[in-house]
Amino acid sequence: MPQVDPELFDRGQFQAELALKSSPIAAFKKAIRQAREVLDARFQSGRDIRRLVEDRAWFVDQILNAAWDRFDWSEDADISLVAVGGYGRGELHPFSDIDLLILLESDDHEIFREPIEGFLTLLWDIGLEVGQSVRSVAECAEEARADLTVITNLMESRTIAGPERLRQSMLETTNSAHMWPSKHFFLAKREEQRARHAKYNDTEYNLEPNVKGSPGGLRDIQTILWVARRQYGTLNLHAMVGQGFLTEGEYALLSSSQEFLWKVRYALHMLAGRAEDRLLFDHQRKVAGLLGFDDSDPKRAIERFMQKYYRVVMGIAELSELINQHFEEVILRAGESGPAQPLNSRFQLRDGYIEVTHEKVFKRTPFAILEVFVLMAQHPEIKGVRADTIRLLRDHRHLIDDDFRTDIRNTSLFIELFKSSQGIHRNLRRMNRYGILGRYLPEFGHIVGQMQHDLFHIYTVDAHTLNLIKHLRKLKWPELAEKFPLASKLIDKLPKPELIYLAGLYHDIGKGRGGDHSELGAQDAEAFCVRHQLPTWDTRLVTWLVQNHLVMSTTAQRKDLSDPQVIFDFAQRVGDQTRLDYLYVLTVADINATNPSLWNSWRASLLRQLYTETKRALRRGLENPLDREEQIRQTQSAALDILVRSGIDPDDAEQLWSQLGDDYFLRHTAGDVAWHTEAIIQHPATDGPLVLIKETAQREFEGATQIFIYAPDQHDFFAVTVAAMDQLNLNIHDARIITSTSQFTLDTYIVLDTEGGRIGDNPARIKQIREGLIDALKNPDDYPAIIQRRVPRQLKHFAFAPQVTIHNDAQRPVTVLEITAPDRPGLLARIGKIFLDFDLSLQNAKIATLGERVEDVFFVTDANNQPLSDPDLCMRLQEAIVAQLSEANGQSAPTRIHF
Repeated sequence: MPQVDPELFDRGQFQAELALKSSPIAAFKKAIRQAREVLDARFQSGRDIRRLVEDRAWFVDQILNAAWDRFDWSEDADISLVAVGGYGRGELHPFSDIDLLILLESDDHEIFREPIEGFLTLLWDIGLEVGQSVRSVAECAEEARADLTVITNLMESRTIAGPERLRQSMLETTNSAHMWPSKHFFLAKREEQRARHAKYNDTEYNLEPNVKGSPGGLRDIQTILWVARRQYGTLNLHAMVGQGFLTEGEYALLSSSQEFLWKVRYALHMLAGRAEDRLLFDHQRKVAGLLGFDDSDPKRAIERFMQKYYRVVMGIAELSELINQHFEEVILRAGESGPAQPLNSRFQLRDGYIEVTHEKVFKRTPFAILEVFVLMAQHPEIKGVRADTIRLLRDHRHLIDDDFRTDIRNTSLFIELFKSSQGIHRNLRRMNRYGILGRYLPEFGHIVGQMQHDLFHIYTVDAHTLNLIKHLRKLKWPELAEKFPLASKLIDKLPKPELIYLAGLYHDIGKGRGGDHSELGAQDAEAFCVRHQLPTWDTRLVTWLVQNHLVMSTTAQRKDLSDPQVIFDFAQRVGDQTRLDYLYVLTVADINATNPSLWNSWRASLLRQLYTETKRALRRGLENPLDREEQIRQTQSAALDILVRSGIDPDDAEQLWSQLGDDYFLRHTAGDVAWHTEAIIQHPATDGPLVLIKETAQREFEGATQIFIYAPDQHDFFAVTVAAMDQLNLNIHDARIITSTSQFTLDTYIVLDTEGGRIGDNPARIKQIREGLIDALKNPDDYPAIIQRRVPRQLKHFAFAPQVTIHNDAQRPVTVLEITAPDRPGLLARIGKIFLDFDLSLQNAKIATLGERVEDVFFVTDANNQPLSDPDLCMRLQEAIVAQLSEANGQSAPTRIHF
C-alpha cells in the first residue's frame, strides 16, 4: 500500500477543513467524493489494477483512522479497530464491503459503548457503508469455532487503530491448533465451493456471470489462498510457487487472470454505482468499452470481450482443479498414499486417481496425451487425474502438432473414445478444460469461449457443443425415457452411435467465421472423417448431419406440417429411415443443449409429428407420395366411424363437411374432426360463438391446450381473438384459420400459458378463457385493448429492427409473410391489428419464440381470398409492421418483397 498519496488524501488539507467547520461530516464526505473521482480517473487512464484496489484500501484506512481519532480511547485502552475479509487483505473495489471488527480484550463491552456508538454513527453519517462486529478475543474464538465464514474473515485481518497485541491474541486463539484444522477447513471450503458453483449451474459460461461467485471467478482464487493459509500460515499467491502448488508459469497465468477479473469488477462497480458483481447485459457493452474492446459493431465488441472473460475463467477453473487436487493429496491423504495399481506401462492408479508411471511418459510417447482420457472412459471407477499428471499434461500439450494429429495411433485413440460405453462427455470436458481438445482439433479451439450475444444461446459455442453430447448420452438413461420417449427409443437403435457424437462435436464448429456455419462445419467434419480414416458411409452420414442439423427444427416450427408437399419435400431431403432417426435424435439433443427453456410440449409434438409423417412417406416410397384427396378421404372416413359410434347421423356430418373445404381436413386429425363436428351439430345457432377447450390428447399435439372456435365469419375475427388471448395471458403457438362456404370460421389455436405449460385440468381457468373469448367475439366493436406490459429487463438489451419478408407461395394461393422481430409483450396482438387495418385474411400461422426474438410465419390473403399482388400494398404493409414493432431508435429493416 502507498505510504503517502496526497492526490488521493491530503492529510493537512483534510485537517484544515475539519478545523474550519463545526461539523466534521462535510469534510469527510468531500474527501470520500474526491478520492472516488481520483480513483475512477486512474482506472480510466489505465492504472495498474493491483495498485488501484490497494490505493482504495489505503484511503479507507486514512478515513477510518481519522474517524477513530475523534474519540477518546486512551493510549493503553484494550480496544482495537481491525480490518477483516477482503479489506483485511488490503483490497477494495469502489463499493466492496468494508468489514470491520472492533476487538476488545474484555467481554464487558459497556465501558466502550458510548465511543463505539459514536464512531459507528459517524461512519454512517459520512456515507461509509461498513459491516461491523464488536467482539472480545474470547467471543471471536467462540464465533469462529461455530462458523466457517467467521474463521475465514478473521484469518485475513489487519489492525487499523489501537494495540496490535489484541489481534495477535485473537489469531493465536483461533489458529488451526485450536479449531478448524486444515483438513476440516479444506473439506468445508470444498463443500462451500461446490454449493456455490451449483447456484450457477456448475458452469463458467452463464450469459450473465457473477465475476465473484461463478465457477472460475474471484472467489475460486480466494478459496485456494484460504486453504493454503490455513495449512501453511501467512501465504500469498506467489508463495504457493515455493510450496510446489504452482509453477511460475501457472502463477503468472493465475495472477494475470485475477487482474483481468479485478478490472471487470472495478468497471462494474463504477458503472453501477453500487456493489455489483453480476456481469449483466445492462453493463456488458460499457465494460467492454472501458477495457478497450472497441468495434464498429457493438455486438461484436461484446462478444470479443465475453470470449476473453470466458477463456480467463476457464483457465482459473482449470488451475483451481489442479491445485485442489494437490490439496487433497497433501492435506487429506498426507503420508497415506496407497500402492500403485498398474494399468499399462504408461499409467497406473493410486487411491483411485490415474497417474503416469514416470514423468517422461508424454515426452517419450506423446500418444499417451490422448490415451489417458480413453483409459478413464474405459474405467469409470477412476475418480480423476492426479495433480502432477494434470501438470505434465499441461506442460506437454505443445507436442500436439500436425504430425501428432495425423498419427494413426492418435486418430485411433480419439475415435476409440467416442465408441466408449461411458464417460464420453466427461472426458471431452476434461480434454477441453486441460486445453487438449482445442489443440488436437484447432477448429474446436476457435470456438472455445465464443459467445453469441442473444438469449437463445445461453452457453458459449464450445460449452453448448459438449452439452449436446451430454444430452445425447442422457437419452440412454431409463429415467428420461418418459420425457423423451421417441429419442430414447431411437438412440439405442442407431447402427453406429459414435457417429452421432461426432456429428454433435462438429455441428456448430463453423460459427464465428462468417458464412453459413452448417456448410463450413460440414467441410470441417468431412476433413476430420478423412483424417481419421472413417468408412465412406460413415463420412457421408456425419457430414450430412452437420450440414442439415437445423433442417428438422426449422421445418417443424416454420412449415405447415399438414401439407403433404411439405412432408414430401422433407422426406426427399432426408432420403432414408436411418438418416431420419439420426437427425431426429440430434435435433432433440441440440434444442435441449441450446437452452433448456426451449423444450416444451408443443415443440416436442411438432418434431414428433414431422418424424412420424416423414417415416410414413419413406415407408410408402418417395415415388408414391400421398396426394391431398387420399389424405382427405382417410381423415373423413376415420372421423365418420367415431361419429357413428357417438350416435351422430352421417348425413348431418357430411352436410356440414360439404361447407368446410379441403384445407380443414388436411389440417386436422380424424379425432378433432369428429370432436368439432359433434359439437357444431349440437350447438344452437342462437347461442353465439362456439368455443371448445381441451388438452390435446393426440400424440402430434401432446402437452398443449387446443382452443377451437366456430362462429360467423367477421372481418376482425383473428385480430379480436389474439388480442383477447393476450389479455387472458395465453401464448399462441399455432393458428389454423378455416372459413367455410357458409361464411362460418373454424379456427383452431394451440396455446400454452405464459410460463410455457398447458392449461391442464383447471375448470375455473377454462371457464375464464371460454367466457373471455365469447364476450370478445360477441362484441367485436369493443376491441380488446392491447396490454402494455413491462418489457423484461434482459429483452431490453436486444433491440433490433424487425425484418419482414413477403412472397407468394409457389404451390398454394396464399401470400407468405415472415417476421423476425424482438420479442415483446402483446406482439401477436399488434400484428393482428395490422392485418385488420390492411383488410387481410389469415389462413394459417406458425409462431416461434427463440430467446429474445420471434420468428413468425403468416399465410394471408386479401379481402377476396387471393394472394397479395399489389407491390405498393406489400410495401405499405411491410412499413406498417416495422413501424409498429420497431424499438424507439427508429431503425427499420430493408424491404424485401418477392413475387
